[in-house]
Amino acid sequence: MTHDKIALVKSSFAEVAKISESAAALFYGRLFDVAPSVQTLFKGDLTAQGRKLMAALAMVVGSLDRMDQILPQLEHLARRHVAYGAEAGHYEVVGDTLLWTLEQGLGEAFTPAVRQAWAEAYAGLAGAMMAAARSVEAPAA
Repeated sequence: MTHDKIALVKSSFAEVAKISESAAALFYGRLFDVAPSVQTLFKGDLTAQGRKLMAALAMVVGSLDRMDQILPQLEHLARRHVAYGAEAGHYEVVGDTLLWTLEQGLGEAFTPAVRQAWAEAYAGLAGAMMAAARSVEAPAA
């Protein structure tokens, strides 16, 4: 990602972070509307899950310019998600839901350039996570 795109993601996330609780509620509400089958993957308190989501996003966004430092954590997270029942197809719906949530939270500030920056960031991160998840799913030789 370019420095300018990273800056767009960081500055837009700073605005979303101000409404983190409602952004997380929007995210999960939308996710369960468009993919009701994933709701079974979430056990326990969704408010706490929302806090975890926003904390993870903050960590990732804050590290976009240091991807080498964050990739091992994301790969570990992806491998853990396999045990929870996450599948490769879930990454697309999560990405779409994330972009929708950002659009709702940012309103007019969610410009085409901001959308593109977030889409690029998510695609790269999701690709790395899916590769790590496949390594868990692959049968042992």
